[in-house]
Amino acid sequence: EALMPLGLDPHAFEPTPQDVVRLSSAPIIVMNGAGLETWLEPLLKNLSSGQQVITASAGLTPRTPQPGEFPAGEQAAAAEIDPHFWLNPLNVIRYVENIRDGLIQADPAGKDTYSANAAAYIEQLKALDAEIQTQVEQIPPARRLLVTNHESFGYFADRYGFKIIGAIIPSVTTGSSPSARELAALVDAIRASEAPAIFLETGSNPNLADQIAAETGVKVVTDLYTHSFSAPDGPASTYLNMMRYNANRIVEALK
Repeated sequence: EALMPLGLDPHAFEPTPQDVVRLSSAPIIVMNGAGLETWLEPLLKNLSSGQQVITASAGLTPRTPQPGEFPAGEQAAAAEIDPHFWLNPLNVIRYVENIRDGLIQADPAGKDTYSANAAAYIEQLKALDAEIQTQVEQIPPARRLLVTNHESFGYFADRYGFKIIGAIIPSVTTGSSPSARELAALVDAIRASEAPAIFLETGSNPNLADQIAAETGVKVVTDLYTHSFSAPDGPASTYLNMMRYNANRIVEALK
């Protein structure tokens, strides 16, 4: 059961009283960690001793931003922890291992089932990684440039050989707002790099992206899924489908 409804931004989510009740009655709670769910952290202090919290990203090392990723505000952005580990499928192997181990701890009798299912899913993640690598090869190396709504694609970029030119919101959270100086620096970076597109996640306000596009002539892609799946009949109904869909959209825009 997912606490957050589809389509909501985890950076800005605010739980309802009903959500707090659901949380307090859950024997096992799985969270991303790394500062993504700031709204959840105070609620965890009130859990009963019998509830178990699994931090899916535990053990992963946060990335260090590449030089030039933030044309303005570089120092502040570099100090943030990027929680978007899941946009590199190989990081999700650690998620699966952590969740598997947590479930075994809570339910030792199910160890064989959890272990077998985890092993099968890890193989799917490895296959997904190889599939995305093959797709990205369609993009000339000089065009493997990412401009995003906020700083969320760093792990994806590191894994698949992209260079991050910048983000409209130069932060790993959508809760910040860019200054005029930061927007001007991003426009200059786009022009200098000749980045072809700006990529937004679904639900993002496109106004600033449209303004930048009007100044630079880049296209705006508005329908990536990064923080939430689509509806069950949509293109990103599972993690595997979400990553395939995002990779396809990025390749289409840049190749």
